[in-house]
Amino acid sequence: MSDNWLKIGITQGDTNGVGWEVTLKALSNPMLCELCTPVVYGSKQVADLYAKGLTDIEPINFYICASAADARRGSVNLVECGERGVKVEPGVASEAAARAAVAALDRATEDLAAGDLDAVVTAPINKESMQAAGFPYTGHTEYFAAKSEGEATMIMCSEVLRVALATVHIPVERVAASLSKDALVEQLKALRQTLKQDFGVVEPRIAVLALNPHAGDGGLLGTEENDIIRPAVVEAYEGGVLAFGPMSADGLFASGAYAKYDAVLAMYHDQGLTPFKTLSPDGVNFTAGLDVVRTSPDHGVAYDIAGKGVADEQSMRNAIYAAIDIVRRRRAYERWSRNPLEHFEREKGKDVSVKDLKLPEVPEE
Repeated sequence: MSDNWLKIGITQGDTNGVGWEVTLKALSNPMLCELCTPVVYGSKQVADLYAKGLTDIEPINFYICASAADARRGSVNLVECGERGVKVEPGVASEAAARAAVAALDRATEDLAAGDLDAVVTAPINKESMQAAGFPYTGHTEYFAAKSEGEATMIMCSEVLRVALATVHIPVERVAASLSKDALVEQLKALRQTLKQDFGVVEPRIAVLALNPHAGDGGLLGTEENDIIRPAVVEAYEGGVLAFGPMSADGLFASGAYAKYDAVLAMYHDQGLTPFKTLSPDGVNFTAGLDVVRTSPDHGVAYDIAGKGVADEQSMRNAIYAAIDIVRRRRAYERWSRNPLEHFEREKGKDVSVKDLKLPEVPEE
């Protein structure tokens, strides 16, 4: 099957943010349809409104379809969802905009679960507005974790750096209590697996960050390194994970030593995302560890520039590219790692299981 048969869903996100602008800009290049079949979930009315302000891009002729199952190859498809006549107020947080985001997200997730999409790329949402609209999750990561199989890990990725998070959207005051040796060991194992299957790294090297300044300074500035993080690194290493640490975040990033590793495991949100976004302003957010593929731009709704036509679409474009690449690599990994002896053709073309094989007897010495 040709690669452009991969169907990539794109949700509209908060209709008062930059989601539609970066989506329209990213999809305006017709060459994208040679890489995949994009299926956008949202309001045609809202899309048209934002398109009027983007005079420097080629207009997009959406093919309107009922679901991703009916998407047309070679076209930019649109599944209309949400309330009719939604009020668009660029730069304004509103429950109406959040409900529009939820409608698109739910509809795309339904098609993903049905197997009609290969991956989903989500445009930014406003978490506060989403909560006010009754959305019971703290973000996209938690939403997809609840809707899918597996244990979700938030990974920020670019050609420069990959950063995974041990804790995600929780207050800083709860970070230390949320860490445990067993959980970190499992996260390191899961990170190794996703680096192998989703990023094509043969045997990943993972740097593990400390929680406290100067990696705890031997216990003077905190005991989490000695009590939790270092034992987790040792156990993971003994289990086959090339994990190293705990390391001071400032030293690792300031010295450029992060480049020696295939990924970095940070203990909390800003510890990982601040250096990542500084080094990779056009990076991608990937929800790893699940049986589905979901990516997004690494920025938020950007209300301060919404509707002004100045939003940079590169992160959205990279999120689409990343979704395509991860789907391809994951499927290739499944083929490569499949046991070649489980089933194979016999003389009459019949597949048999290993247990059915009659192997020649080995003579006794």
